[in-house]
Amino acid sequence: MPSSTSLLIRRAQIVLTNGDLMTGDVLTRDRLIVEVAPEISTVKPDREIDAQGLTLLPGVIDPQVHFREPGLEHKEDLFTASCACAKGGVTSFLEMPNTRPLTSNQQALDDKLQRAQNKCLVNYGFFIGATGENLPDLLAANPTPGIKIFMGSMHGPLLVDREEILEAIFAQGNRLIAVHAEDQARINQRRQEFAGIHDVAVHSQIQDNQAALLATKQALKLSQKYQRRLHILHMSTAEEAELLRQQKPSWVTAEVTPQHLLLNTSAYEKIGSLAQMNPPLRSPHDNEVLWQALHDGVIDFIATDHAPHTLEEKAQPYPNSPSGMPGVETSLPLMLTAAMQGRCTVAQVVKWMSTAVAKAYGIPNKGAIAPGDDADLVLVDLNTYRPVLREELLTKCRWSPFEGWNLTGWPVYTIVGGQVVYEKGNLNTQVRGQALTFN
Repeated sequence: MPSSTSLLIRRAQIVLTNGDLMTGDVLTRDRLIVEVAPEISTVKPDREIDAQGLTLLPGVIDPQVHFREPGLEHKEDLFTASCACAKGGVTSFLEMPNTRPLTSNQQALDDKLQRAQNKCLVNYGFFIGATGENLPDLLAANPTPGIKIFMGSMHGPLLVDREEILEAIFAQGNRLIAVHAEDQARINQRRQEFAGIHDVAVHSQIQDNQAALLATKQALKLSQKYQRRLHILHMSTAEEAELLRQQKPSWVTAEVTPQHLLLNTSAYEKIGSLAQMNPPLRSPHDNEVLWQALHDGVIDFIATDHAPHTLEEKAQPYPNSPSGMPGVETSLPLMLTAAMQGRCTVAQVVKWMSTAVAKAYGIPNKGAIAPGDDADLVLVDLNTYRPVLREELLTKCRWSPFEGWNLTGWPVYTIVGGQVVYEKGNLNTQVRGQALTFN
């Protein structure tokens, strides 16, 4: 690898930081963007890409993924997941702590960081998980984007559903707290009510809108009491969106997944347990309210909650079928297809999938195309539609809930730290991302 490498992207449709489109050139050197201009003709770069007809976006930052390593590598691992990221235009990810062992102390965090350094094609960060007994670790662990609390739909040490433990976590320190907001007591009660039903569609009734609303209310109350930075993960209900519309302090953010915008309970009939996730899919009404909340800034950005399971695991009868679905390869094309349908703009997709994520988590020099920013970029084709095909997926689980959907905005080139990691269907598996930092 030369000590200094440069890349010139020519004639791209560039999405600028103010949301405007400009046809022009971008020059990168080493890991940084050094110039953005209508034409750059004074340099001889190491590599040049003619991007005529393609649109240049900042790389996607996916702030909620489950990549299963260590301990569950039969579903996914950091290498396969980062390959899927590169194919999907995701240049950075934030990964969740429910691996084996749990990421609940500095030692486990360091182990993940070392694994990622050795095998991740894209940039990475790892949450520290609250167990109810590891408050000193939650305060000291570094580097991490924040503390993950499972308020519900979890078992074992990561389930933190007792008020006094939640209160203790919110009361100490100032690190961001990200919550999976479902009320475990309500879920337990509903499980008893619906016991013996093996139709997977009952999942949305057991873990119903009320279960999500109760937990989000509790997290919001604690956040307001202690003025503690709170992020609500994968918000799924109209009720939660309306609650935040009425009372969302400046230090609270929220996200939504493409599946909660684009899929609803009708998916159970078509794809069965492949539509099963936590929190569950909701009604078409919830879809519409979530879209509106995203447009209005009540919801701040998008995450996939990429959570793969094998097809064999998914084929078990409910409730033994596990919840979760993959998403990093399809999230950007799904949202860009929505933009082409007039549901949003390309500039909004950039804000929701890059800029706002970097801002919320204090990730420096990410989420925009400007001199001095990191050269994490994706060139997409907005003129060609291609279906989601199982055999083309790079995620180890090899399926998608969006199989057969005809999408545009597929990445043609993905660039991480100034290096081309994905190009027209081919991966450069020698590229390595870097550990993210959080201000």
